[in-house]
Amino acid sequence: MQQRPTENQRLILLNPGPVTLTERVRNALMAGDWCHREPEFAALLRDINLRLARVHGSLVQDYCAVTLAGSGTSAVEAMLASFAPDRQTTLVVANGVYGERMQRMLEAHGKPCRVVPHAWTAAVDLAAIETCLERDPSITHLAIVHHETTTGRLNDIAAVGRLCQARGVTMLLDAVSSFGAEQIDARVWNLGALAGTANKCLHGVPGLSFVLARNDLWAGPAMRAGSVYLDLHAYYAAQHRDGYSPFTLPVQTAFALHEALLEHAEQGGAEQRRGQYLARAGRIHAALSVSGVTTLLRPDEYSSVLWSYRLPEHRSYAELHAALKADGFIIYAGQGDLGRQIFRIAHMGDIREDDLLRLCTALTGNLGTRL
Repeated sequence: MQQRPTENQRLILLNPGPVTLTERVRNALMAGDWCHREPEFAALLRDINLRLARVHGSLVQDYCAVTLAGSGTSAVEAMLASFAPDRQTTLVVANGVYGERMQRMLEAHGKPCRVVPHAWTAAVDLAAIETCLERDPSITHLAIVHHETTTGRLNDIAAVGRLCQARGVTMLLDAVSSFGAEQIDARVWNLGALAGTANKCLHGVPGLSFVLARNDLWAGPAMRAGSVYLDLHAYYAAQHRDGYSPFTLPVQTAFALHEALLEHAEQGGAEQRRGQYLARAGRIHAALSVSGVTTLLRPDEYSSVLWSYRLPEHRSYAELHAALKADGFIIYAGQGDLGRQIFRIAHMGDIREDDLLRLCTALTGNLGTRL
């Protein structure tokens, strides 16, 4: 059995969600026992949806949010089920686990799609995307991941968005691990909808996710969702009519998300949070560099949210994970073929100065080169 940190030592989560909570958000979970069909909860849900649309300034005027119970993956699938067309084609840009997952979702819902495949370590191939758009006039939508946590890459959504804008292609964005920190420029990208979650850059708890969509998509004819639970038009009709949801939402999780949104805004919003993450990333990268540990990608290719590092030859992931867990830190493994090659460190959550100092000491102590 792996050791846990001592009773008086905080366990710091460095995985890509859930995150280490602030005391303020944790305490919000104790706000009370409410029925989800009472007017007080309806008012809370309406306020959550309004605040979600204010997290990024480019969404304020033309986008509305709906909230559903489930992980970020459920929000992505609901977005694709509800807004990807039934007769035209959605082009999927896949350079990691989560892009490939969107392809599987579209196929499961019987939505026509094409894929631009990439190696997991590759940047998006703009020329290949443009060629697909030129050669296939049936492509009306493009699905892409903003921050691909498989590697930590922040995809060049601005460049892809320019292609979408020029060709009138609607972007459907997996922003699950970028919403609340990385820049989102909705109009320039021709963004139709994005999916996000409570328990990443917003610093809420798992259990609630959300989709923000352009108002004309909400007002337009509904696509065949192929699902009752994931049909977002039913959520929109209910939540923006009277504040209730068609299905039960986790009430205490909503308390925490509301408090996290208040905290996020009071602390300076997405721009401040991105700067905070970048500062943490720099400190951690410097400590690992001293130990000779290198990044999987170039430092300028990463998001602010998560970076990936190559495992030294003398350390397995299991050994490193166990040692750092004993010191009070949870890191994250690589996926697929990267599982034996890398480890990942996220920068989200309530990570304080003393936590960073302890972490840097633990990293250098556990990753120093063996003689």
